[in-house]
Amino acid sequence: MTFDPHYYPSPSRRMATFGSRGMVATSQALGAQVGIQILQQGGNAVDAAIATAAALTVVEPTSNGLGGDAFAIVWVNGELHGLNASGPAPRAATIEAVKALGHERIPEHGLLPVTVPGAPAAWAALSERFGKLPFAELLAPAIALAEEGFPVSPIVNQMWEEAYQSYRRHDDAAFKPWFDTFAPDGRAPRPGECWAAPDHARTLRAIADTHGWAFYEGELAERIDAFFREHGGLLRREDLAAYQPEWVDPISTRYRGHDIWEIPPNGSGLIALQALGILERLGEEGRDPVETLHRRIEATKLGYVDGQRYITERDCMGPSVEQLLADDYLEARAGLIGERALDPQHGNPIRGGTVYLATADGEGNMVSFIQSNYKGFGSGIVVPGTGISLQNRGWSFSLDPGHANALAPGKRPYHTIIPGFITRDGEALGPFGVMGGYMQPQGHVQVVAAMLDDHLNPQAALDMPRWKWTQGRTVEVEPHFPDHLAQALARRGHHIVKAADPISFGRGQIILRDSATGVLCGGTEPRTDGAVLPW
Repeated sequence: MTFDPHYYPSPSRRMATFGSRGMVATSQALGAQVGIQILQQGGNAVDAAIATAAALTVVEPTSNGLGGDAFAIVWVNGELHGLNASGPAPRAATIEAVKALGHERIPEHGLLPVTVPGAPAAWAALSERFGKLPFAELLAPAIALAEEGFPVSPIVNQMWEEAYQSYRRHDDAAFKPWFDTFAPDGRAPRPGECWAAPDHARTLRAIADTHGWAFYEGELAERIDAFFREHGGLLRREDLAAYQPEWVDPISTRYRGHDIWEIPPNGSGLIALQALGILERLGEEGRDPVETLHRRIEATKLGYVDGQRYITERDCMGPSVEQLLADDYLEARAGLIGERALDPQHGNPIRGGTVYLATADGEGNMVSFIQSNYKGFGSGIVVPGTGISLQNRGWSFSLDPGHANALAPGKRPYHTIIPGFITRDGEALGPFGVMGGYMQPQGHVQVVAAMLDDHLNPQAALDMPRWKWTQGRTVEVEPHFPDHLAQALARRGHHIVKAADPISFGRGQIILRDSATGVLCGGTEPRTDGAVLPW
């Protein structure tokens, strides 16, 4: 039978998914299956998140990998914990060093934007603090997938092909291992074609057997160091050995009687909290859908321009998180929103191509977890013989020494990947997230508002047509975004651009828990190869 796995002429609807003993929602069905398998083997939600994350590096290498970063918000035993596993710039990465190599800005691809990967350390740290099953057992399903192979899913194929075409523009010898690893036949694998990754499997086994030590101080660290020395990169074994993920206190804002939680900077979750805080101060929304959309877009724009201006390492920021979320500041920002679209400007509060997954278990533990190589496969740099595709997160740094996010040795950059979590009256409702680069805070605002203002179930909240602010008054909307709403927004001064492909509008997952019954309700993203599996 011949068919196009990317062609869907009829609208499709997925129902909300319910379970009571556990649930895993993520962007790839095989990854979700791994998480459920771990729960059924006696693991908890943290174990399931680690196993799913490891599996996603295999089955969705187009969005994340062993050379990427991760963040997590964990609800365990009635308490909320945050983990920042983003890596810093190498010690040799100075503005002067990059400019001496002939660059006026950090390139998107290649060796220079590579920062220390945090994902393997995140898995190890989560397992050590909260896991039930042995760490090696959690990575075993991912190892099996890499060794035995799996059929490539449609969206992964689409993103793989885009990466292949992008990296073909580079003739630097440092890019050759990417093609040897991910395009050995001179092309991206097709939908349904089985793909195996033996080098990736060996690396996962080394990480599993050493609880991550091999990646940061052992054999893998040596191979990374040697490759960067050979090709003129800045990352060194000493940078890897010095790395530790950071446990942090999540930050929050109050919205419609609920607390919305994000990881503090250097993550960009603060943008979503500012936008929701502005909307909270505008009051309950009425029934006019145009006014509702207008307000949500304007609040998001105001949060975003502040985020782009100020977010970096928390101790390097000018205004503090507390100042940016202060009542009077958000009230003043809300006062800027009128009938017409703004050309947004940052305020001054100082006085004087990512994977997301959500897991839950029957004991009430829940995890909001996100990991990414940043732009698709990341830098285009693969360490030969390891399957390690390294992130290009350093592309976020500025070479302007006066910029808040200026490059500095050992500094972590502004980070787009953000896990979210909702609580009410001290009880966990559950994890949510929307991956997709600079779409992520905007996606958080849209799904939270859809659930708490529009009273939509998790699946319906994810199904809603999305918009994406890009700059000034320009707002992109999805292909199926209603024309009458797009036209009404245009009359308010928004420059509406209808996109042809929905993939850039984020890919989200949500799990909510009924605190009275323990029943879980989940939704998964229609814009990707997602699955939400209950138990």
